[in-house]
Parts: sequence; structure tokens; C-alpha cells
Amino acid sequence: MLNKETERFVQEFHANDFSGHDFSHIERVRKMALRIAEIEGGNVRIIELAALLHDVADSKLGGTSENVDQYLRPRVSEQDRLHILDIINSLSFKGGDRPPMKTLEGKIVQDADRLDAIGAIGIARTFQFAGHFQEPMYVPGLAPREPGDRTGTTSALHHFDEKLFRLKDLMNTKTAKIIAEDRHQYMREFVERFKQEWNGQ
Repeated sequence: MLNKETERFVQEFHANDFSGHDFSHIERVRKMALRIAEIEGGNVRIIELAALLHDVADSKLGGTSENVDQYLRPRVSEQDRLHILDIINSLSFKGGDRPPMKTLEGKIVQDADRLDAIGAIGIARTFQFAGHFQEPMYVPGLAPREPGDRTGTTSALHHFDEKLFRLKDLMNTKTAKIIAEDRHQYMREFVERFKQEWNGQ
């Protein structure tokens, strides 16, 4: 019952998102997290709730950690609430400089979220995100920003060097590492093809 209630809460929060962080993203992260958990183990209830709620705390989407805290407080135990909050607050890429996840459940949710940022879906989400925030598709000659820098000029294609190509090596679980290898290669081929076509080849 709690998962159905949480689904409704999350759907409402993401109802008007067109930045690549809509409810379909949440659903993919949940499915991938549960797929990884089948192989790697972990507390499935914690994993599923953290996967469902992970972007409700994202400031760039208008969320806060307090939103998640207030939602969880009357619905789960203190131990579970603190565990889920710790996962969500440690999840973000932030240039890859966040401390490592403390628990298997956190590692699985983080891997699932990162896997949705690479491969074919990752490519589509990158261009959707750039369009939403009025960033250009590509700016030849522009240097990629340093990890964690959100102030300089960028483009959708630069996002691959700035973040996406780094994610393969940041996966926590063996299962995610295997999936990431294939998705990473697909993105490499896409970027090479994109630049060829950009230059009229």
C-alpha cells in the first residue's frame, strides 16, 4: 500500500517536468534498482522507496530534502526514514566528488539513477535537459567545464565529457558495471557520429 501511495505522491511532484526528470525516469530507476537488487541483494523496501523519492529532494527541480522527510516521517520507522534520507542526500553526481554510499541499498539506487543517465535514454535525456534549460545543442571549440562547475558555458554535447563518460567508472555494483559498459560504448559511438554529421560528413 505504501508504494502505491508513494507513487501518487511522486507522480504529482513530477507531473509538469520536461527536463528529463519526469515520472517515467523515476519508474525506470525503480525497475533498474529492483533488477540490480535481484542479483546483488539488499532491502527491497528501502531500495524501492528511495528510488521513487530520490528526485523529490532535487533543488534544481524545486524539491528539498525536507519534502522527503515530511512525507516519510508518519509512514516509516525512524531507522528506515534516516536510511532513505541518507541515500537520497548522497545520490547526486556533483562532479563525482561525493563520499561513497554507506549501504548496499544506497549503492544500488545510485547505480540505477546513473544508468538512466547513459545509453540511448541518457542521450535523449541530455538533449531534453539542455533544451529545457536553454543550452545549445553543440558549441564547437568550447572546452568542457570542470566536474561540478555549473557556472560556465556548456552545451548538450559537452555534457558527455563533463559527466556522462565518467559514470561508467563510478558504478558501485558488479551488475551495474556490466550494464554500464554497453551503454557507455553506445554513447561513444553516438558522439563520434554526431561530430561527423555536424561537420557535414
